[in-house]
Amino acid sequence: MLAAALLIAGGASSPVLGQENERGQQTAKDYALIFGTVWSKDNRPAYGVPIKIRRADKKKAEWEQISDHRGEFAQRVPPGKADYVVWADIKTKKGAAAKPQITVHIENDERADVSLHLTE
Repeated sequence: MLAAALLIAGGASSPVLGQENERGQQTAKDYALIFGTVWSKDNRPAYGVPIKIRRADKKKAEWEQISDHRGEFAQRVPPGKADYVVWADIKTKKGAAAKPQITVHIENDERADVSLHLTE
């Protein structure tokens, strides 16, 4: 009896996983994905590198990531046509090369793979 009551109560309080369409079915929210790898100067994956991402028409970074043990990072961005600037936020010496950065073009809800190569 108690087990049946717990099952009924547990089923009534299930968390909402996404938005529901008109038929009551779950739908996932659309997004685009920027997936990248950071490489050190000796061509190995670079761990712990701060990554910043912003829309090309903005001045400040909207998203911040840190590369994992495989040098990888991923960021969901809104779907639709837009350009994003991705850069490694590392300290550089005066007169040295600029911070590694790349511009990514997104058309819709897609995945864009990028690589950043550190020179220092």
